[in-house]
Amino acid sequence: MSSPNDSEWNPLARDLNQRLERAAPEVFAMLSALGRRLYFPKGILSQSAEAKEKAHRFNATIGIATERGGPMYLQSIASHLSEIDPAEAFNYAPPAGQPKLREIWRAKQLAENPSQVGKKFGLPVVTSAITHGLSLVGDLFIDAGDRIVMPDKLWGNYRLGYEVRLGAKIVTFPFYASGGFATAAFEQALKDAASDRDKIIVLLNFPNNPTGYMPTREEGEAMVAALVATARAGTRVVAVLDDAYFGLFYHLGADSMTESLFGMLTNADPNLLAVKLDGATKELFVWGLRCAFITIGPGRAETADEVTDVLDAKLRGAIRGAISNVPQLSQTLVRAALASPTIDAERDEKRETLRVRAQKVYEVANAPRFRESWDVYPFNSGYFMCVEAKGVDAEAVRLHLLDAYGIGLVATAKHDLRIAFSCLEPDEIEPLFEALHKAIQELTDPD
Repeated sequence: MSSPNDSEWNPLARDLNQRLERAAPEVFAMLSALGRRLYFPKGILSQSAEAKEKAHRFNATIGIATERGGPMYLQSIASHLSEIDPAEAFNYAPPAGQPKLREIWRAKQLAENPSQVGKKFGLPVVTSAITHGLSLVGDLFIDAGDRIVMPDKLWGNYRLGYEVRLGAKIVTFPFYASGGFATAAFEQALKDAASDRDKIIVLLNFPNNPTGYMPTREEGEAMVAALVATARAGTRVVAVLDDAYFGLFYHLGADSMTESLFGMLTNADPNLLAVKLDGATKELFVWGLRCAFITIGPGRAETADEVTDVLDAKLRGAIRGAISNVPQLSQTLVRAALASPTIDAERDEKRETLRVRAQKVYEVANAPRFRESWDVYPFNSGYFMCVEAKGVDAEAVRLHLLDAYGIGLVATAKHDLRIAFSCLEPDEIEPLFEALHKAIQELTDPD
């Protein structure tokens, strides 16, 4: 049961590893070298927690300054937080996040993802936005040389985080086929990646950045079937679901899924570990608060509590060793918003605003008069959509739009341009595409 390197582990890490190996040896085998070394220390934080419970006279453990029974603060800052208790703004938060916020977010997941109901999964751990959650996935599960499978339409920061920082290798497959998600290409990519590997990491981002595409129910079920088949064939699979744009579904052209694949993958097979990354960043329109969550869905329901308890401790250790904790004030604001009786109506209003913009973009971008300039990639959700420029380099188009028209788009591939309709008013949409058409035609036929 022990690893040849277990003598190098801290005793706390050794205990966590032994517990995990007993409960789910396949999950233990998924851990990176760093993941095996991680543990949550019994140091200042645990001693402070004990003191908070028992030190009824004096508590001289915590690393903050206090006065009159609460945190010391400057009125010039506190005056802007008139409705928030100073302790809920200025104190350190626990490394895993505010317990109440974690419970509320779990309830939110269950309410919005029917497939999670009845499944055994961990309590969400608070992260400093989803980018931090992706980094934690790397800490726990990714070593140099590991293979990460994802579609070729991808957020560029994945490469910076996993290839540049960790030395892993991203292998891609075509995102689209026949006007939808390329499920057959996905299945083949899994087979190819698993052919000479005991473990692979799969990263799926829906609604997708940059394309704005959310799969149909049938496509989602096909992806789940392919992942489960790979696990049952003997390859350990860490399935990471980047659900940053969750909830922003507009059903353009046809109905899409309206829940994460996480619930469908949780408890599906011992060799399959599901990891959900979601957060307030886009769902509650609070980008700068940097408040998100990582949730673990083990493959074995019968030992899920033990597995998630161990991985929770390792996540807390990774957070403690890197950023200490996510800001208390951000968590307090998100928790307060989720408890508001008007939060659902407010979110519905903003989603409808984005849906109207997306619908307008769908109609304008697909207009017959623009067919000589681009093809529209299918989209139905999120913040973005993409076009494939015909006969011209996307970077050249991007620069020409900036210089000649004062319009900014993002070139994501040789011929692909990403348009963020999330930041366009309806009356700005048609002029933007008219200018894009002119720019492409001017570059295609400069005379």
